[in-house]
Amino acid sequence: MQGMTVGEIARRSGVAVSAIHFYERKGLIAAHRTGGNQRRFDRSVLRRIALIKVAQQIGVPLSEVSDQLSVLPADRAPDHDDWHKIATRWSGELNRRIRMLEAMRDSLDGCIGCGCLSMTRCAVINPDDRLGEEGQGPVALAEKSGEIGR
Repeated sequence: MQGMTVGEIARRSGVAVSAIHFYERKGLIAAHRTGGNQRRFDRSVLRRIALIKVAQQIGVPLSEVSDQLSVLPADRAPDHDDWHKIATRWSGELNRRIRMLEAMRDSLDGCIGCGCLSMTRCAVINPDDRLGEEGQGPVALAEKSGEIGR
C-alpha cells in the first residue's frame, strides 16, 4: 500500500502542503504511514480535496464539509451518486444565500449608508426598524460580538 506523498497530493490538487496537513488535522482527509513512518495518501483524497475546494468557493463552512465527508465511503473514491447526495443537501442553503445576496445587491446603496444602526429604510438586515426596539446603536453588530446582555 504505497500511496501518494503529501507533495504529490499538493501538486495534483493545487493546494498547499500546509492546507493538506490542516485538512488532515481536521479529519477531512486521512493518510496512512509506510513502514518507514512516511505519510502516504490514497488517490481518493484528491476527490475529497476537490469537494473541499468547491465548498470553500461557495461559502460552505468546514464543519459542514466535515459532516458531509464523514458519510462518504472510506474504502473507495466517492462516485457520482455520493456527490449528487451532497449537492442536493447544499443546494437549498446555496439558494438561500443567493436570494440574500441578491437582496443585498438590490439595496446596496441604502445598506452602505445604513450601517445597520436601526434605520427604518434597511430592508435587508433591519426591515421595519425592528432592531430599533432592541436598543440603541449597532444592535446587530453588538449581538454578533456578544455584547448584548452584559
